[in-house]
Amino acid sequence: MARRARNILFVMYDQLRFDYLGCAGHPHLKTPNFDRLAARGVRFTSAYVQSPICGASRMSFYTGRYVGSHGAAWNNYPLKAGEVTLGDHLRARGMDAVLIGKTHMKVDDAGLDRLGISRGGIIGTRIAECGFDARVRDDGLWAEGPDGPYDAKPSPYNEFLKARGYDSRNPWHDHANSGLSQERDADGRGEIESGWLMRNAGLAANVREEDAETPWLTDETLAFLAERREERRAVPWLCHVSYIKPHWPYIVPAPYHDMYGPEDVLPAMRHERERADPNPVFEAFMQSRASRSFARDEVREAAIPAYMGLVRQCDDQFGRLLDALEESGALDDTMIVVTSDHGDYLGDHWLGEKDLFHEPSVKVPLIVYDPSDEADATRGSTCDALVEAIDLAATFVDVAGRRDGEVPDLPGHILEGRSLLPWLHGERPTDWRRAAISEYDYSCTPMADRLGVSVKDARLFMVFDGRYKLIHAEGGLPPMLFDLESDPSEFNDLGRDPAHAGEVARLRGLLADWGLRLSQRTTVSDKQILARRGGAGGRTGVLIGVHDEADASEEALAFYRGKVKPMARSEQDETDQAE
Repeated sequence: MARRARNILFVMYDQLRFDYLGCAGHPHLKTPNFDRLAARGVRFTSAYVQSPICGASRMSFYTGRYVGSHGAAWNNYPLKAGEVTLGDHLRARGMDAVLIGKTHMKVDDAGLDRLGISRGGIIGTRIAECGFDARVRDDGLWAEGPDGPYDAKPSPYNEFLKARGYDSRNPWHDHANSGLSQERDADGRGEIESGWLMRNAGLAANVREEDAETPWLTDETLAFLAERREERRAVPWLCHVSYIKPHWPYIVPAPYHDMYGPEDVLPAMRHERERADPNPVFEAFMQSRASRSFARDEVREAAIPAYMGLVRQCDDQFGRLLDALEESGALDDTMIVVTSDHGDYLGDHWLGEKDLFHEPSVKVPLIVYDPSDEADATRGSTCDALVEAIDLAATFVDVAGRRDGEVPDLPGHILEGRSLLPWLHGERPTDWRRAAISEYDYSCTPMADRLGVSVKDARLFMVFDGRYKLIHAEGGLPPMLFDLESDPSEFNDLGRDPAHAGEVARLRGLLADWGLRLSQRTTVSDKQILARRGGAGGRTGVLIGVHDEADASEEALAFYRGKVKPMARSEQDETDQAE
């Protein structure tokens, strides 16, 4: 029997850079298990997220739609209760959609109330979990401050740590994301040193390695895989394993805390000319607290080794998943995807965090292993096609639909991405996208205040055609433009150079074309519309503009003459559903 992808393991890391993998060429960071997957699949080298911020990016992954389509443009902006998600699409095709880890999705409470949907029922629960059936939902940021907790939901990870004997009100902070000072009291105990302070990044996190966040979620995933094997259920599944790391706080337990040192930190990819007469948007983001910190060498030398240790821990834990799939034989029918919701500047371009559209932020790792026989020709290869995060939802729906040989209808205004199966199977679509698009609504940030822009104008758009990258700013602000062919480091902003006005205009034209896309007619498919073309011909009893028998169809005339029996309501409903 030919091998075919039946199940999907969809692994996402938070804030993992595309170039912090061994297979991507990092000279010091070894990731043998990610590399192992790349050797069996395809590594996409030009994959871009739809927003460089967690919540907005993830909602695009989970809906297969651009940020401007789903509307959840910032962290904790609710995803509309009526938005169709990946889980909805897959369940309609007979596949379960299970969550282990993070979504950063904010439920549309007002929408649920308006529709009268109970949060205790299966529909309300799935809406609240971004369309997934959540085995474990943990968004991973259990910080507390004078205004209360960042996330008011119960913390499964904190409950896990307490059950493991970590005696603290918030062991997420006091243990998993803090270290202990070298100075000890009379009882041999050190003071808690918070991982929020990057000067403490070199300390070992105050938690046993097996109890850290990444191994915890790996254990949950292994338990899920074992249960599905034991149940021998006929229903295929997508399991979204969404890890919290290597997202800050930058601190990691032993032995990963000292695997890397300042000597392993690559020089910052930045240049003084970037700070000479910068674009005002770029200047505003360089003034953020994170950017000012990462502009200091001592901060990079402290934080980046810890970040590398977190990545290495992620790789080791991913190896456990690969081993389990191999040993059980499930690797032969399980598609595996590894990616990230965005990158991390880590001081490149004088920036911290991930808030703009340079490559370290908006470009992400993407490795796809397809067990199907059709993918044999591409194993161990790279693909430089312009790929967007929303392509994964389309790919997964394609896999779910092809289990029985059916190629699903994927109208591009409902799922706005494109299936990657052609690339995985060695085909080169001739009508692939001309540009990748990413969006950023920064209206609730201090940068909007610095620039003096209104809420509606605090929006940025990236258009990248594979060579030129345009960053368009609303509110009358000048654009940024980079030629990645002659300037792959993105040091030379050409946006205000008259000699490149033509390229700016061309890319703005692509943005305008994208802005005219059909994206909101999501309740009626193209197939249904085509079935209605040419008028009903009297099938529904509506004869608009008819003068005499010559203007009416024979079918309509036969009906009115009593020669055709009317369709029963149940039959009509079945016809409508089929269309």
